Amino acid sequence: MINKISSRIKDNFEEKDKARESSLSISRDVVRNCRTAMYSIHNKDFKKASSLIEKAAEMLEKINTSLQTYPDIYFAGFLEHAQQEFVESTIVYGILNKDKTIPGPEELNVSDVAYLNGLGDVSGELRRHILDLIRKGSPEEGEYHLQLMEEIHNCLMMFDYPDAMTRGLRHKTDTTRSIIERTRGDLTNAILQQKLEKAMKDFENKIN
Repeated sequence: MINKISSRIKDNFEEKDKARESSLSISRDVVRNCRTAMYSIHNKDFKKASSLIEKAAEMLEKINTSLQTYPDIYFAGFLEHAQQEFVESTIVYGILNKDKTIPGPEELNVSDVAYLNGLGDVSGELRRHILDLIRKGSPEEGEYHLQLMEEIHNCLMMFDYPDAMTRGLRHKTDTTRSIIERTRGDLTNAILQQKLEKAMKDFENKIN
């Protein structure tokens, strides 16, 4: 009798282990896809980025189905990390591709915590975009994205709960504040520099 019981338990563990290994592998692919998508977004290859993000969504859905009967593995952490990367790339794609809507956790089919932590990483990518605009001589375009960064920070500030609930969100909120301050300084200096150069050029033209 004991042998039959232990054999049944072992079979259950084997199935559970297969689901875990498969989901872990897929979650790594999700992260890779999302990071490649982010690279494509910054290079304005939105078609490729969209394809990669769609594939990531399909892979996450596959994990959800696979782990439906294993909630302890589902909440082990690796899936949440993949969801965060997916949230970040999806939102940045929407913003830089000039999409007027930002999807919520329900539309993306991710947990609230993963969504908020993914949102917390968006400001770093927006800073990168603003620095690109500064280098291209269009710092004024960056003011819109700086405002979005402020909105994201204000949103994150609302969730002042213990880390056991938010999984490090407070640290990301503090980091977002720091990123905003540095970006504001860079943007202000670039705009002032641009105005100074224009004034000097106008003065030079008047003299000539």
